[in-house]
Amino acid sequence: MNRRLLIILLSAFVIAAGSTYLVYRMVGLRVSASKPQPSARLVAAARDIKIGSILAPADLTTISIVGAAPQGAITDPKNAIGRGVIANIYSGEPIVDNRLAPMGSGGGLAATIKEGMRACAVRVDEVVGVAGFVTPGMRVDVLVSGVPPGSQNNQETETRTILQNIEVLSAGTDIQKDAEGKPQQVQVVNLLVTPEQAQVLALASSQMRIQLVLRNPLDTTVTQVPETAITNLFTGPKPPEQKTHVERRPRPPAAQPFTITVINGSQKSEEKFATPGGQQ
Repeated sequence: MNRRLLIILLSAFVIAAGSTYLVYRMVGLRVSASKPQPSARLVAAARDIKIGSILAPADLTTISIVGAAPQGAITDPKNAIGRGVIANIYSGEPIVDNRLAPMGSGGGLAATIKEGMRACAVRVDEVVGVAGFVTPGMRVDVLVSGVPPGSQNNQETETRTILQNIEVLSAGTDIQKDAEGKPQQVQVVNLLVTPEQAQVLALASSQMRIQLVLRNPLDTTVTQVPETAITNLFTGPKPPEQKTHVERRPRPPAAQPFTITVINGSQKSEEKFATPGGQQ
């Protein structure tokens, strides 16, 4: 067979194979694009729903998403109606099971309390509440200041960290009555604590002044913090003593005596003086 003819046949075969592959890929892409994508219909929030609310039919709607449904997503409104919301849900957001309290547990603050935990209310002011930045979900440390019992002079105030990495359940105002029975608004922060921590917090709030310290929610490290007494603020290292520099000047040279010759007519006499201020 002619070598030139063989080259032409091989080239034609390669071109035909490449064209066939390209056509196959194009047809395959069009076929896959024409296939319907799997979708799911989920229950979503029809409006913004705050923590502690109980879901009603008016709060829910349904949406369709492309792809598989998220884990724990609710597909039947009957599984969501009547359950308490334990985390804020925003309009159009799919409702998942772990954002709702168990069926029959109701709503409000009680529905947000985890099993085995307690909600302990702490009365604070705007400064103690970190100037309004203590919001649900934040983490705080609890400090107390007071005079410890049994102190020597019974006047030495100390500050100590009693609780660390405590979750804030809610923060807001409450109506309480003063000594005269008049209603007044006070700042109240509810903290999620264990039963043992609730006892410590209740005792501290009744005997000492409480201070909340805001911390990074990602920082969950609990460290040993030594107490600080008020005397420690004034017993730090003393500044170095400043030495007074006395400048010593050289003594002036002793005055040299000088002699004055006095001529009175034919008489001649000499007078010696120790200082320029001497007299004749």
